[in-house]
Amino acid sequence: MSADHSDQSEVIRFLSRPESYGGAPAVETITTHASLIFLAGERAYKLKRAVRYSYLDYATAELRRHACEMELALNRRTAPELYLAVEAVRSAPNGTLRFDGAGEPVDWVVVMRRFPQDALLSHVAERGRLTTGLSAVLADRIAAFHEIAEITHRHGGVEGVRAVIQINDENLRRSPPLGVTKPDIDALHDASLAALRTQAPLLEARRRDGKCRRCHGDLHLGNICLIDGQPTLFDCIEFSDLIACIDVLYDLAFLLMDLRHRELTRHCGLILNRYLDLTADDDGLPALALFMSLRASVRAHVTATGAAKLESVEAQEARLSEARSYFDRAVDLLRPRPARLIAIGGLSGTGKSSVAAALAGEFGTAAGARVLRSDVLRKQLFGRRPEERLPAEAYTSEVTDRVYAALAERAQRILAQGNPVILDAVAALPSERAAFAAIARAAGAAFTGIWLEAPATTLEARVAQRGKDASDATVDVLQRQLAYDLGAIDWIRVDADQPAEAVINAARMAVGADRG
Repeated sequence: MSADHSDQSEVIRFLSRPESYGGAPAVETITTHASLIFLAGERAYKLKRAVRYSYLDYATAELRRHACEMELALNRRTAPELYLAVEAVRSAPNGTLRFDGAGEPVDWVVVMRRFPQDALLSHVAERGRLTTGLSAVLADRIAAFHEIAEITHRHGGVEGVRAVIQINDENLRRSPPLGVTKPDIDALHDASLAALRTQAPLLEARRRDGKCRRCHGDLHLGNICLIDGQPTLFDCIEFSDLIACIDVLYDLAFLLMDLRHRELTRHCGLILNRYLDLTADDDGLPALALFMSLRASVRAHVTATGAAKLESVEAQEARLSEARSYFDRAVDLLRPRPARLIAIGGLSGTGKSSVAAALAGEFGTAAGARVLRSDVLRKQLFGRRPEERLPAEAYTSEVTDRVYAALAERAQRILAQGNPVILDAVAALPSERAAFAAIARAAGAAFTGIWLEAPATTLEARVAQRGKDASDATVDVLQRQLAYDLGAIDWIRVDADQPAEAVINAARMAVGADRG
């Protein structure tokens, strides 16, 4: 098909009429920068607009057909229940338009299962309904998707990141005024290039090692929805290899930046750590601040450009203010902070992992501290997922020594890269606690040790009620721990015999008060 069909007015009128869908009660329309989405009954029909940008070309019907087919295929990787078909809008012999029957295709639509807008995780988060359980499942889904995504060695790496930096710089300079000066934009550009030079060997190594894949490309909360109660990734990038064929951590970075920008730091830290626990991709952490800064820059110029389309001056000013906040975040993410090591110890049932997970997102410049949990690392040593139970032979003193040695090695490496670490382990022996403090001294990092404690009856009740978790501790294990000689405890002691949020707040205050 060679016809241009750049005038879509007749197609838009056809898709806007209820009778085009067999008598749908009404048709609602959503407009984006590149598409029109027609909501009719239980279906959504997505029409690519006949537009051409520097990064996207839908100018002809043939290009739009190809884009529709790519969108269907790529989004079925993560949302097969949403993406149903590609259908042609045809010109019948009498000149009328229809979906089926004979006639020349004049345009194409992606047919999707319709879902309510309040199912978008952006709206779920705005209502305060984004739970930690939901965030953990989302991290699992992203990790599983990245595992099967097609590897690409031709894209990503240094040149892929350099191209994004250049595109961001060009777009920021021609965006509506954000209240930032040319020197402000120059400084962000220079800082981004400096970070790129620092991370260049890592980025190239990751590209060679298969960490660059055909990812989602636009993975923020607005492109994740709840389908049958499960977080579902949709609306991935189909039109640009530069945007879609990227480092997996750059893909994840959009979501992490979105969460941090919304001040959902607990969810940000939780998703980062759950993802890394599943993928063991700690080596990419040094690039995460740059990745998140690039995502914030993207959001800054896209949000600013969208302001011009708003009708009221007040709405435009609010949108530009939001764009400026993204710009400020892009700058802040590239500012280095000193590394810090926090160790959280205590017997089973004291709530170490809950405290570590809650505090993780509050440290560092990017997505938060890396939580190294002895229970998870033990499972990794045996090639198991965090929630899979291990046999008794996985809990010998020899294995435990290996676990603590691995904790120390990973903590040292991550601290040396400038990232904060939270160690989550029983650390019942004085030698174990001393070893944790020594890790910080060797790295030149501040150290805070928190010891959680509660009565035996409280610990027994909690361990007995524990559900699916990385810890395999039973009441029998706890009883053996209670017989340990803990020695002198010189860490900050926190009463864990209180509700979880109270324990978390007490630990947060202890960490804040201790400047190492």
